Amino acid sequence: MAAIVWLIAGVLLAAAEMLTGDFTLLMLGGAALVTSGVAAAVHLPVIGDAIVFGVSTLALLFLVRPMLLRRFATPPPTLTNVHALPGKSARVIETVNEHTGRVKIGGDVWSARPLDPTEEYPEGVTVYVMKIDGAHAVVWKGP
Repeated sequence: MAAIVWLIAGVLLAAAEMLTGDFTLLMLGGAALVTSGVAAAVHLPVIGDAIVFGVSTLALLFLVRPMLLRRFATPPPTLTNVHALPGKSARVIETVNEHTGRVKIGGDVWSARPLDPTEEYPEGVTVYVMKIDGAHAVVWKGP
């Protein structure tokens, strides 16, 4: 009878995990399912079931849950706006030097300056955005 109670508790806790998404209830449900299996195989007193549940809960919470959180809970970062521009190529539309210059990155026109202030990039050259500094794209032609 105890095995069925632990089984029902495990299924309910695992189902309730869908409401939270932090893997805590899933670990408790898993521990309840482990306890259900042990209770079905070995007829322990209630204190024995509680010990099995406690040990399996601790193991799942501190060993399995951190791995699941690293794998599934953190979405990969998606760079947007100016953070997505470094590394992109750009076409020089107005000569880029230490004081002036404009480049076209995708469909947008940006003021630009070279990464190395001694360099100058003529119109039509492809350069790469190294960083965005305020309203300027800092560009480099590369090797």
